[in-house]
Amino acid sequence: MENKKIIKLFKLAAELLELHDENPFKIRSYINAVGTLELVEAPLAGMGQAQLEGIAGVGKGIAAKIVEMNTTGSFEELDQMLAATPPGVVEMLHIKGIGPKKVRAIWKELGTETVEELLAACEQDKLSKLKGFGAKTQENIRQALLFTQQNRGKLLYAEAEPAAEELLHRIQEALPGAQVALAGAVRRRFEIVEKLDIVVATDAPAAAEAALNRIEVLQQNEKDSGPLVWRGQHLVSGLETDIYLASTACFGNELLLRSAAKAHLSQVFAAGKCMITVVREGKYATEEDVYASAGMAYIEPELREGTNELQLAMENKLPTLLELSDLKGSLHNHSTYSDGANTLEQMATYCRDMGYEYLGICDHSKTASYAGGLREGDVLRQQKEIEELNKKLAPFRIFKGIESDILGDGSLDYDPDILQTFDFIVASIHSSLNMDEKKATARLITAIENPYTTMLGHPTGRLLLRREGYPINHKAVIDACAANNVIIEINSNPWRLDIDWRWVQYALEKGVMLSINPDAHHTSGYDDMRYGVLVGRKGGLTKEMTFNTKSAAEAERYFRERKEKIK
Repeated sequence: MENKKIIKLFKLAAELLELHDENPFKIRSYINAVGTLELVEAPLAGMGQAQLEGIAGVGKGIAAKIVEMNTTGSFEELDQMLAATPPGVVEMLHIKGIGPKKVRAIWKELGTETVEELLAACEQDKLSKLKGFGAKTQENIRQALLFTQQNRGKLLYAEAEPAAEELLHRIQEALPGAQVALAGAVRRRFEIVEKLDIVVATDAPAAAEAALNRIEVLQQNEKDSGPLVWRGQHLVSGLETDIYLASTACFGNELLLRSAAKAHLSQVFAAGKCMITVVREGKYATEEDVYASAGMAYIEPELREGTNELQLAMENKLPTLLELSDLKGSLHNHSTYSDGANTLEQMATYCRDMGYEYLGICDHSKTASYAGGLREGDVLRQQKEIEELNKKLAPFRIFKGIESDILGDGSLDYDPDILQTFDFIVASIHSSLNMDEKKATARLITAIENPYTTMLGHPTGRLLLRREGYPINHKAVIDACAANNVIIEINSNPWRLDIDWRWVQYALEKGVMLSINPDAHHTSGYDDMRYGVLVGRKGGLTKEMTFNTKSAAEAERYFRERKEKIK
């Protein structure tokens, strides 16, 4: 069992204990275990009882439960609590903005045991009558429930991709020698995936369908299936799944049709032709053959959205898309100075050992007290440690940064005498998120116009499948970044992926650089940079327009020269 899964189960156990009003000391033991295990780099799955007890902060009882989880996938106390809790009440624990105590009140005092009943209670104005709730809390819960309801049956790209890859492997095993490829939303790198699409080359579709039905993780919907398409569900991910069966000679035709937006396929590019016409006119074993027949360069699947990619391909002017290997450093990361799980030195050495030249540390600023935001004294203490580590780790470089909260009036939450001590500043909104477009846009632009703002963090504050972002005028915000020489981050956390890829092209047209930032709160968070690269590629991002493809020396010069211009 992965460390993240073990930690998740301990968090759930703590929440359930609080829900059932159990012993506070027992609850604290699980919370402490979570904090301890988040610092463990080595896989817990390979450790025995004695080795686990050797980890500072892990006692005999917690170690035994980890061993039990690695053996059975759970542990007895958690199973008992789950058995004593209606599944719908457990589901309520995931509603943003309410903790176990409020869930207990909803369950025990309102007699509500499902999220459907809770939504009805909100709509009938029953929840607001409970002590500790009120009309505002009721409305927030109602909106959260409606948002969750709309997103059922969907997965983040980071969750869907491994599920799709695993299914692809299963199909390859079931159909040895057959050509099998992912298509659809996963291949086009969408941030949210609702369906898995796979194309199989076979000249014996009936036999292929029979083989697919023997794969235990697939459940066919016979009514919706046809002679050349298997439809059903992938039981592991819960996603609807379409598997298209094409002849070997026409594999390229089918793969292209299932890996492009309708606008890409229907857009006329020359002499009344569109890609659908090209596909229908011939048999193509590969997608490359289709594009070559159309007289254009091959277009990567993530670009096939029907914007300007066909014209660029005709003119052989498609951008050379950013690669993960192009990145030289990692900016916007957190440490134990605020709410990170690893020390500054651990974050730096891990980043260095991954092959990067530099780390930008951006712990939370003082307004973010919920995340251990840095007071002025903490800032100076951290900066002193950075200077010492830069001597120790040279030529690796740590840049002094901060994720400065954008306050309600758009100002940053330090005075200029502190702001000027940083190499760079990521400005982000974390509070008072309930804004209309005019308010949110004005707040961001005021922060962008602050001469100390180097980079704009997660512009809409969205959490995919969890929380909608506040509405902003993207053009106005990007224009302001262009006018003030402010970089925009692509926050690579799979829950954010913000700025949205749909606005990358506009930023590039305005000459605004983008930075692939992991927002890592743990060393494992650096791996999320890959998702930011995929978002950038989907928007047409190149190496030249990505800030953190600069070397450490180039980044240092950029930060220094920018600060020198501040009057």
